[in-house]
Amino acid sequence: MATDNSITDSGGKDRPARQARRARRRMTGTERREQLLDIGRTLFAARGFDGTSVEEIAARAGVSKPVVYEHFGGKEGLYAVVVDREMSRLLSMVTGALTAGHPRELLEQAAFALLDYIEQYTDGFHILVRDSPVAQTTGTFASLIGDIATQVEDILGTEFKGRGYDPKLAPMYAQALVGMVALTGQWWLSVRKPKKAEVAAHLVHLAWHGLQGLEANPRLIGRRRI
Repeated sequence: MATDNSITDSGGKDRPARQARRARRRMTGTERREQLLDIGRTLFAARGFDGTSVEEIAARAGVSKPVVYEHFGGKEGLYAVVVDREMSRLLSMVTGALTAGHPRELLEQAAFALLDYIEQYTDGFHILVRDSPVAQTTGTFASLIGDIATQVEDILGTEFKGRGYDPKLAPMYAQALVGMVALTGQWWLSVRKPKKAEVAAHLVHLAWHGLQGLEANPRLIGRRRI
């Protein structure tokens, strides 16, 4: 009887471990891919592309290196997907925010969309503002800013026509306005003050009143002409 009790006790000790193993559900391929993307995004944001290794990505996911290669073909493939997703997210947030009819409110909406992205998806923004060492279908952060500027360009072109300015200059002004917000947002991310709404208000104030005072044919006041 003593022998039987010892077997029963041993089985009882092992039972929780067996139950835990059964409860630990195996991830589907889609779930594993998303897990690797989340881990990769965090590491790329903190350490950059060169400072991140497949070994660490796999270790944090609790898988072997071949699993990462199976899903993405390597670190470059994982990085490219992360960057493409963040670029698509930012562009979608900006274009989706441009709903107002008044040009000044449209500028406010664009500024808020960029600042919202920076605040809500900080890891993604850190990745985007770095120069990418691998090719992506969406290009670089500079090309993304160009895509956003194209949205603003149409608004400015209409305004320029109505005010007698050359609409061919709208693309240049659009680049200047969007670039101003993007670079200010990068600075704001590190200092976190003033508050986001105040930052947006000052950006729009500078942009709007600068546009209001545009000269049809601006001239340089210094001696340099070329």
